[in-house]
Amino acid sequence: MTASSTTGNRLKKSHKLSIAGVTAVAAAAVTFSLIPGNASAESQGKDVAASVSTTPVAWNIANGSGQAAAVTESLTKQSNLADRVAEIHAKQESAAKATSKADVKASSKAGSKTDAKTDAKDKAEAKAKAKKRAAEKAKANRSADRKPAYANNLNGWIKEALSIMKKEKIPGTYEGLHRNIMRESSGNPRAINNWDINAKNGVPSIGLLQVIKPTFDAYHVKGTPNSQYHPVANLVAAANYAADRYGSIDNVDSAY
Repeated sequence: MTASSTTGNRLKKSHKLSIAGVTAVAAAAVTFSLIPGNASAESQGKDVAASVSTTPVAWNIANGSGQAAAVTESLTKQSNLADRVAEIHAKQESAAKATSKADVKASSKAGSKTDAKTDAKDKAEAKAKAKKRAAEKAKANRSADRKPAYANNLNGWIKEALSIMKKEKIPGTYEGLHRNIMRESSGNPRAINNWDINAKNGVPSIGLLQVIKPTFDAYHVKGTPNSQYHPVANLVAAANYAADRYGSIDNVDSAY
């Protein structure tokens, strides 16, 4: 084999080694460019090129392999860390969603309880009002039932008058009322005296017990009609006047 061919073969082997070294180092440079905080890919490429031009091929190969291993390890750690962070974030997000759902459920449950309480309260109040109205109606009905019905005649008028007189503590009896009625009006509630002194003074005696207007107004009993011609109102007012002046209508035997 000639010298020239030997040299050529040697160059070819060195060339191959250089190419291999450059390739390894370039790979390491590219790997470093993926790590945040390192220099840009362009500057790293320049540094690698300079290193290749000034460093023996054997060193480049060894150094490139070491750098590649370090970069791989670093990337693996970063990937594991990123996975762990993502896992933590996922758990936190899941926990937040669960808490939110629990809060919504609790709020809804509390709202339902409040609505239920309000409905129960409204129903109770409505029931109490209905019960009160029913009791009042029943009481009114009982009162109406207890109220005696009086005949629309002299007998009925005297009995109704006596019932009112009893409540108002006005003394008098059926006999005393009836006796004076027969003397004064003969039982005619429309009777009127147009000839005595009272008539001449413009205040004629009117009704069953012939009461003049000033006397009727002064002794009228509240709750009875405000009319001298009303038989019950006339009897009660006259009995009230007689009780004040004579002690009782029973004590009256003549004009009074």
